[in-house]
Amino acid sequence: MGLFSKLFSSKKQEKPAPKERTALNIEIGDIVTYDLTDYEVVGKITYRDGSYEWLSYQLLEEGGHETIWLAAEMDDELELGIYKRVQLPVSKPYPKQLEYENKTYYKEEEGNARVLGQGRSANLQGMETHYADYADEEEESFLSLESWGTEVEVSVGYSIEPYELKIIAGSY
Repeated sequence: MGLFSKLFSSKKQEKPAPKERTALNIEIGDIVTYDLTDYEVVGKITYRDGSYEWLSYQLLEEGGHETIWLAAEMDDELELGIYKRVQLPVSKPYPKQLEYENKTYYKEEEGNARVLGQGRSANLQGMETHYADYADEEEESFLSLESWGTEVEVSVGYSIEPYELKIIAGSY
């Protein structure tokens, strides 16, 4: 090998290619584009109820203050939803139906889940939440209830399709 080939064949540090992101493996720091808006993933919650697991990602609008939640679960197929927290007073036990913005929502599911939190949700690590899911008659709009201590958080949401998201890895 000549001098030049030794100089120019310096051992390059090969960086691994970023892992392809899907709605089931998004990481803190990734960028998610939805509805022509970029959001940074600032929190992640993994819920476990028995052997069933689902995810919620806290998305902060780039350059703004809006926060939305992306919910992802693999049932028979990938199910995705976009949720926003709303003010709706609810107490336990959760009712069979709820009224919100002139719509009636009916309880579909209720249970308890252990929680793993990351990023802005790290303070939830190891907690348990009592949750309930509600749907309107058309199953186009949903309410999600989660208890955190004595507080019950309510979010309203709707389903989306995987092709509506673009996910850019923020790390390897």
